Amino acid sequence: MPYIIGFSGTALTGPDSERRGLWSVDGRLTFTRPEAGPDIVLDGWVLPGFVDAHCHIGLGPAGPVDAAESEAQARADLYAGTLLIRDAGSPADTRWMQGGRDFPLLIRAGRHVARTRRYLRGFAHEVEPEGLVEAVRKQARDGDGWVKLVGDWIERGAGDLAPSFPAGVVRDAISAAHDEGARVTAHCFAEDTLDQMLDAGIDCIEHATGLLPRHLPRFVEQGVPIVPTLVNIATFPDIAAQARPKFPVYADHMLALWERRLERVGEAWEAGVQVFAGTDAGSVIRHGRIADEILALHAAGLPAAEALNAASWAARSWLGADGLAEGARADVVLFRDDPRRTLETVAHPSHVVLGGHVVR
Repeated sequence: MPYIIGFSGTALTGPDSERRGLWSVDGRLTFTRPEAGPDIVLDGWVLPGFVDAHCHIGLGPAGPVDAAESEAQARADLYAGTLLIRDAGSPADTRWMQGGRDFPLLIRAGRHVARTRRYLRGFAHEVEPEGLVEAVRKQARDGDGWVKLVGDWIERGAGDLAPSFPAGVVRDAISAAHDEGARVTAHCFAEDTLDQMLDAGIDCIEHATGLLPRHLPRFVEQGVPIVPTLVNIATFPDIAAQARPKFPVYADHMLALWERRLERVGEAWEAGVQVFAGTDAGSVIRHGRIADEILALHAAGLPAAEALNAASWAARSWLGADGLAEGARADVVLFRDDPRRTLETVAHPSHVVLGGHVVR
């Protein structure tokens, strides 16, 4: 006999659409009542499992972590309702965790690609400009359709943020990734780095703290989304304080980026830029914080339903995953209250179902 879960509450099929009558039959969703009765009935408002579009499974403060710690990270995300992760770069080989059986579905970007000695030690594959194209090709082949570039970082000689690679090399590297069938995203803090990445044909921007009004029409025209990682940007004052004795210009720049973080995200959304939720968990950010990021997006000006959209229906569509649709994988999260009206409820899922199995 098939294993059947009945959902007795309201299924939110989009930010402004809903229906009743949803079941999971052997791990697949259906809106057609099964002939057999359910083995279990779960009540609540049903959403597709959350998406963390910028997360690092297998990464810790000092670089790669072991299998046990990687598993703990993934489970923290799982229990928070994150059932799809776009891993935005990890030095650990996490392919053994894929498949969505015990952990969230995982879309890997391989390892970060950074300029030599211009990123956090132990995190990235580090190259000089002449090696960037080949490094990107390798990561495109090793990942699941994404490559992660470190677009800028502090340049100690200048004492401030600066692009990691020359513009022409970045353009060639992104073209090479596209030839391999992969999309490219880039860590970008500074203003000028965004111009370089847009010129090069980038597919997504992480953090995007340097967004200026001049950038917004290009983001919209080119269809380039941003993943602001606001729970990570909250650490900028601490970064600035640590750097100030040696790099005061950099410290002031980081504080300025932090001060306008919410305004910039709100302006981007108002202009029509796609915004997706990502926590940047790994390294110094603990896993399981998708609710904090959703709430931060709302604080930046996204209406509650759109903040949910950034971590749910729209994010799944962007990454090629189903939402609440006939025949979709039964990856759902339930809440006692309608999160579109009481957004704070996203921090307290009542049930989490992964592939038709109740894990919480």
